[in-house]
Amino acid sequence: MPLRSTSTEDSARARLDLVIVTGASGGGRSTVAKALENVGYYVVDNLPESLMLPMAELAFESGDATRRTAMVLDVRSHAFTADLAGAVAELKARGFRPRVVFVDAEDDVLVRRYEKVRRAHPLQGEGRILDGISAERKLLAAAREAADALIDTSHLNENQLRARVEELFAPADARKIRITTLSFGFKYGIPLDADFVVDVRFLPNPYWIPELRDFTGTDGPVSDYVLGQPGAREFIDDYATLIGHTAPGFEREGKRYVTIAVGCTGGKHRSVAIAEALASTLREEGLSAYPHHRDKGLE
Repeated sequence: MPLRSTSTEDSARARLDLVIVTGASGGGRSTVAKALENVGYYVVDNLPESLMLPMAELAFESGDATRRTAMVLDVRSHAFTADLAGAVAELKARGFRPRVVFVDAEDDVLVRRYEKVRRAHPLQGEGRILDGISAERKLLAAAREAADALIDTSHLNENQLRARVEELFAPADARKIRITTLSFGFKYGIPLDADFVVDVRFLPNPYWIPELRDFTGTDGPVSDYVLGQPGAREFIDDYATLIGHTAPGFEREGKRYVTIAVGCTGGKHRSVAIAEALASTLREEGLSAYPHHRDKGLE
């Protein structure tokens, strides 16, 4: 067990922007790694937990060149032990403040991705792809539970995933909570990475108005229609107040990412308009908030 560092060293190490990426095989870790490189991270791929602390120390000693470092852990590594919590605890004991990102997708999506590339899952052995996915989920359960950010890639293509990561990890105050208002359609499933789920199907659906049907919630006519409905603005203001009250508690508990999933039937009109307006209202209240639209282009 490494010796505890001094308070001065702790303060210096805490300023190292350190990100740890893990998650389901086929979930999109390699795309996340490339996206982190795009926003200035020095990325170390396929790193076993036992080398995380030495790598963090090396990055710290290297100065500005590795001031933003990301480590990608892969279950396929022969040195993978599934003790991510212990490795993170060691890092914190030395004064580092790592952020853990878990990349995941629904089982059926992972199966389709493996079938598409005609590859076996690294843990399936003589069984089926689904057997490998199940075995991996058991190995990674603790890491998923402890992650600071969970990114659900089930409904994202590579470009959308890259944009999502770049949005989350663009240079900013790492101590400040970042809020994503994520619009979605209930017909496509509730996002896995939602911390809050908001249902805006109580508002009239612009889909049934012919002149609005082909627009989306980011277009003025639809946005004006949705936000002009009785109760819409009050709903946004009340929910922003709720998040404003809970955000300081999340920050005290070390949670740095919060996803508010805003859902309507298809994820094209009402949820998009409300997600945009909610993010804007949260920013007006001094919070770091960004809208993201999962299903906007599906209809």
